[in-house]
Amino acid sequence: MTRSHLKPCWFWPLLLIVASFTTNFAQAQDRPEEGGRELQVWTGGGHSVAGGTQNTSVWNAGVRYGWILTAPHGPSFLNGRFEVALEAVPAFAVFQPANTAFGAGVNPVVFKWLFASRGHLAPYLELNGGTLFTTHEVPSGTSTINFTSGAALGAHFLGERAWSLDLRYVHISNAGLTVPNPGVNTIQVRLGLGKFFVKK
Repeated sequence: MTRSHLKPCWFWPLLLIVASFTTNFAQAQDRPEEGGRELQVWTGGGHSVAGGTQNTSVWNAGVRYGWILTAPHGPSFLNGRFEVALEAVPAFAVFQPANTAFGAGVNPVVFKWLFASRGHLAPYLELNGGTLFTTHEVPSGTSTINFTSGAALGAHFLGERAWSLDLRYVHISNAGLTVPNPGVNTIQVRLGLGKFFVKK
């Protein structure tokens, strides 16, 4: 996979999502509800932290589609809704001392707990995992195929559109495909713009 092959795939998924906001396939709602869907475009980035390869920064952008499976349940302040989602990540850049690796990936496992809220703020917790394919080895001297896992704490700011902002820990590792396998641990900030829908 070369850089020239990657560039076109960054554009089309984002264009399709923007176009979908203008269609009438669903009735828009300003907050997550049981049986609803979430559609979002997002971008984020951050820097490496202790526990893996150092002096590495990342930037990525993607598209999310989620299904809200439950009504609010749980005790007291833990009361919330459970959502599962998947993400396409057509743009992923890893800035490391030896080179800059460009890539793409998919996160097929996203588990999200949306805390119930009656106002315009809906906090959430998230766990996720996926795969990442890059033009150069990440970290250098290891593998161009990696797996990602992470956790996030953030909030939706609800209105006509649902903005989100979160802080996430992301681990990148080849899961032993090569030796050594030092991995990269990053702290990232992600900004998202989306919409919650309920089917007609």
